[in-house]
Amino acid sequence: MTGALGPHRATCCLALPGALASPYTRRMATAFVGGATGYTGKEVVRVLVERGVRAVAHVRPDSPRLAEIGAEFTKEVARVDATPWDDASLARTFAELRPDIVFALLGTTKAREKRAAKAGESESSYETVDYGLTSKLLRASRQVSAKFVYLSALGAGSPSGAYLAARFKVEAEVRESGIPFVIARPSFVTGPDRAESRPLERVAATAVDAVLNFASHVGGKGLQARFGSMTARELATALVDLAMDPEARQTIAEPPQLREVMARAQARRSA
Repeated sequence: MTGALGPHRATCCLALPGALASPYTRRMATAFVGGATGYTGKEVVRVLVERGVRAVAHVRPDSPRLAEIGAEFTKEVARVDATPWDDASLARTFAELRPDIVFALLGTTKAREKRAAKAGESESSYETVDYGLTSKLLRASRQVSAKFVYLSALGAGSPSGAYLAARFKVEAEVRESGIPFVIARPSFVTGPDRAESRPLERVAATAVDAVLNFASHVGGKGLQARFGSMTARELATALVDLAMDPEARQTIAEPPQLREVMARAQARRSA
């Protein structure tokens, strides 16, 4: 389906076959999760394992919590990978693993970006992390023709500010990569279970949800579907469904499409 954003704006199909219809289920699929230690990444790993997918959770090799995080993922029956963030190392790892799907769920926070800018460092900048590391994952994915699932953000199609500008650059590279892709553009991703402290984001999401909930009762359901928040579990379910759906190729999914996928997943569980 081609939409308003041009030939690359294909949304998830209406009759979503789901994981059971995926060709990956004829054998155990392998999924590499970049950004596996984040709020959404941890849930993506859990959902993959629940679906019978061989999940490889990437952890920064210089992480001071590498052993602790590794033990946590091992409990989830996921393999832990600590490949360094350079093209040659990623290429070797992907040649060995041959992942069917690569999830790119990377991103720094505004607070880290400000601290890095003040210190004159680039290791935690949007350009280095959100764009640079994701671009490395994309190059490695192209070498093995893996399906690329990129967690972008609402507004990345017409960016303003460094955060959205970095995601706009990634999206452009993903669309031109020549491999199957899903670009997800959620709005707020938050919840009471978020370990990382983001009080302002949580307050903002709660306030926006309250306004949108009221609007939905007076004819504003479209606004709620587009701008309402979702939890990491909800988003992870949608991302994995889209990853496993053979019809979801060259797909850009904004909040209404992501919610549709979540609703279909809930319906399958309740059936």
